[in-house]
Amino acid sequence: MKEFLDLDKRDRKILSLLEQNPELSQNDMAEKLRISQPSVSARIHKLKQKGALSHVVGMNLKKVALYMAKVDVIANNTSSVLEIFKDCPYFLNGLIVSGKHNLCLFFVGEDIATLEAIVDGHLRSNPLVRGAEVSIVIAPMKDLVMPVKMSFDTGSKPPCGHGCNCRECTHHISNRCLGCPVTGSYNGKIWK
Repeated sequence: MKEFLDLDKRDRKILSLLEQNPELSQNDMAEKLRISQPSVSARIHKLKQKGALSHVVGMNLKKVALYMAKVDVIANNTSSVLEIFKDCPYFLNGLIVSGKHNLCLFFVGEDIATLEAIVDGHLRSNPLVRGAEVSIVIAPMKDLVMPVKMSFDTGSKPPCGHGCNCRECTHHISNRCLGCPVTGSYNGKIWK
């Protein structure tokens, strides 16, 4: 069973203050909480150490020209399907979930056609996948900062493990996919 961190009133207040203003100084927090700055520092350190507080650096998908796809998958082996995408620059995250669809994957791309090509080429054609439904996110309600992979060794084998060459791919040839930034056949702007 998972062990959860007990947050007291001050821990929750620190998290609330940081949510409102991530740049708020520890001195200002101490003043608002009516405790010393070293106490705030110790609490922040504990929250970080326990994994209750972390900083995410990424792109705000509400502000950049990227589409996000949510793909609900019925997979025979969720771990093996997740492994395919672990280093993919288009892959944001995957969730093992309950219900008919046992896997929920999130991808970003500069165009919808590339996202469809990823689903067609790497999910629907995979024998471990019994079904995949794609939904394109039209607009997030709030700012949505996602850690988008920006650095990788270009010109190497694609991280998905497929020995595919984008220049031989029907999706890429017909301009329905911008190509994988790792292969050197990428025609987009974000990962150039």
